[in-house]
Amino acid sequence: MDLRDFVAKCEMVGQLKRVKAEVDWDLEISHVAKVVEEKSGPALLFEKIKGYTSPVLTGAFGTTQRLAIILGKDPNLSMVQLTREWVDTAVKALTPAKEVKDGPIFENILEGDKIDTFAFPSPKFYELDGGRYFGTAVFMVIQDPETGDINLGTYRMGILDEKSVGVQILKGKKADRIMKKYAKQGKKMPACAIIGGDPLHIFAGAATIKAKSGYDVVSSLRGEPVEIVKGQVTGLPIPAAAEIVLEGEIDPTQLRNEGPFGEYTGYYTEELIKPIPKPALDVKRIYYRNNPILWETSVGRPVGDQHILYAFTRNASLWTDLTKMEIPGIKSVYTLPEGSGRFIVVVSVQQMYPGHADQIGAAVIASNTGTYGIKMVIIVDDDIDADDLPRVWWALGTRYNPLRGTQLINRGRSTPLDPAIGADENKFITSRVILDATIPFDWKIKPTEIALNQDMFNKVKARWKEYGID
Repeated sequence: MDLRDFVAKCEMVGQLKRVKAEVDWDLEISHVAKVVEEKSGPALLFEKIKGYTSPVLTGAFGTTQRLAIILGKDPNLSMVQLTREWVDTAVKALTPAKEVKDGPIFENILEGDKIDTFAFPSPKFYELDGGRYFGTAVFMVIQDPETGDINLGTYRMGILDEKSVGVQILKGKKADRIMKKYAKQGKKMPACAIIGGDPLHIFAGAATIKAKSGYDVVSSLRGEPVEIVKGQVTGLPIPAAAEIVLEGEIDPTQLRNEGPFGEYTGYYTEELIKPIPKPALDVKRIYYRNNPILWETSVGRPVGDQHILYAFTRNASLWTDLTKMEIPGIKSVYTLPEGSGRFIVVVSVQQMYPGHADQIGAAVIASNTGTYGIKMVIIVDDDIDADDLPRVWWALGTRYNPLRGTQLINRGRSTPLDPAIGADENKFITSRVILDATIPFDWKIKPTEIALNQDMFNKVKARWKEYGID
């Protein structure tokens, strides 16, 4: 699958609408997209953008049905069920990607004086943004100079000028660690910013999965090798069927102001007041397909398509981490899109021994995924699915005892984008809370739950059509 296949499949099942009226890249695209996203509407393909001839896609991750289409799964599956499918694949041996000599991405090439990052209808999303953003549904490919590993990562990319884009590489993240290796060697870091190709590349870029190459992760999830070609300047692998690629290098010693930008938390960071210099990709060559699709997400306050993406990929990574820890009894895991797809996690567990729920909570925040940014972990019994939020609130109301069931952890790794951390505080450190909303395993006398009579329930199901309710 590539991005065009995804668009066609969404349109076929009523999950995409084409906008044929002319719209402006300046605020109008983002505002239309946000209104539709907040009503769980279809993905949108804007076909006529003022001053441009190529289209813009928004809302690709806006519903679990569209997530299922990307994953090639039943669109009736819930996010937890889709995550379980991912975990079943992620713990298996990886399928390597396949290198080919040519692909559609080389249909058009810009180099030298013809390089222009404004060649595509990159939107300005919100009024206080610092400019236009080429990359909100973009992933960047870099290579570890020591191990040779290929890293795919997702970073916002604001346009700085005709030949460069900012890259928000946060301190401590894998790309930052790789960039420091280049800095130590006194070298610039080769990089490719990529839009399009198989939509699963965004999943692999957002998820924390250990692999020699993110392309192998995509190949494994797809069940067949991803076709990649080598960039003509850097030699880095890029999808043969990508839509747009900016190829160039990042100088670790040269930081430039980028932003501000309305983030996925629904807030601006302190860079609205004080600019925060970031790495910049100096573009040496641009590749793009004929009539390329510029894929964007509207970000902003939850819930939008980016929050569903974050929730799914972090959920998949976290559940995979817990599975590899071999902790028994975990029935389901759910990262709330409403919590910006990052900050709040629910885990359903079948308790098998005293302290089991405590072990789950500790494991979540100690995991590779959970250690970054999670602020609240809610543990519920296995009679409640992790994504059944009305039942989760019921468990918090009737099984959670604040004195017994609350653990506060004073310090943990955070994202500096969290608006709950003050501008004068350490933006990389947060506190956490674990809420145990389970019935204690060691209670000899446990509350008796009201339950429907199974025989009568079966009778009601059998006669349902007679009632004339549906």
